[in-house]
Amino acid sequence: MSSIATITITPGAIERQPADHAPKSQGSLARQRIEPASAAGQGMPRWLRRLSGPVLLVLLWHVASQTGVLPGEVLAGPSTVIGSAAKLIETGELQDAMVISLSRALAGLAIGGTIGVTLSVLAGLFRLGEDLVDATMQMLRTVPNIALIPLLIIWFGIGEAPKIALIALGTAFPLYLNVYAGIRNVDSTLIEAGRTLGLSRTAMIRHVVLPGALPSALVGLRYSLGIAWLALVFGEQINATAGIGYLMANAREMFQTDVIVVCLVVYALLGLGVDFTVRTLEKVFLAWRPAFSGT
Repeated sequence: MSSIATITITPGAIERQPADHAPKSQGSLARQRIEPASAAGQGMPRWLRRLSGPVLLVLLWHVASQTGVLPGEVLAGPSTVIGSAAKLIETGELQDAMVISLSRALAGLAIGGTIGVTLSVLAGLFRLGEDLVDATMQMLRTVPNIALIPLLIIWFGIGEAPKIALIALGTAFPLYLNVYAGIRNVDSTLIEAGRTLGLSRTAMIRHVVLPGALPSALVGLRYSLGIAWLALVFGEQINATAGIGYLMANAREMFQTDVIVVCLVVYALLGLGVDFTVRTLEKVFLAWRPAFSGT
């Protein structure tokens, strides 16, 4: 007869005991701790793993520049880029440009986000609002924002207004779509539970609908922030006299690829910073919602 393995579960460990070796006492059990599969491969810190990709890319870029595979007139090497960044920081040009560009992006996001969230709440909560708003928003969101630049210049001139308007247009639609979808996808059982508990319409919206739509709203905010930087790049080409786009336009005229790369890196770092802020907000405001975080 084949032996049958018995498994004994005790707090903190899982023990495996073959049946054909009957124990004489509890202390003679052969114990074997079983580790979960997700615990394997966690020796390297996660932040180091996330950083390894960009570091490897920079190393390849440096090697290609030093060996001549990537000529300097095509793309400046990392050492040249770092030197140019140090000069711009020393003169204060880079800091001033970052402040101006960041203020434009945040102003456009504030305007576009307010419009997008307001319209999505009206369309999501009320059928009349959906009938009046949704078809128009779905039509306008398919129009390329870049194609509107000539009209924006005619309407607002060549100052700050068309730049901020372009960013506002780009950020309004992702927030509208995600907040609207979040409201309409709230679990109907929660709505029924709220009605059973006697919640008023206002209390239902405040305590059930809006918290249920918050995850989708934060996803929409992350999309909007990404589009804000893309719109900022195009917006700062409209007769800009300051900002990161202005530095990039001047560098393009002078064929200064090192300055262009510095501007691109600054755009990327600013975008990464605001994305990190939104991810932090997700951890704070969505602490009540357990979610899958990967294996």
